[in-house]
Amino acid sequence: MNGGDEGMDSDLDWREAVKRIVRKEMLRAGVTYEDLARRLELLGERGSAASLRNKISRGRFPAAFFLKCLNALECEQIRTK
Repeated sequence: MNGGDEGMDSDLDWREAVKRIVRKEMLRAGVTYEDLARRLELLGERGSAASLRNKISRGRFPAAFFLKCLNALECEQIRTK
């Protein structure tokens, strides 16, 4: 992320970073959890807004799910700041 992983020592740090990225991109896109759940369903990812909120808040999900979220949010570039 931005050319390095300074300060990213533990799995917890990485989980925090991933959920922060998804939440920031949701804000940038003006998308709610309900909206994201609908968009993800079009990509074959089923789940309610509540389950999506829980999954993202834990920050523990496969890379494929992370990429589906970014795709559903029409994110072309990850911005970490």
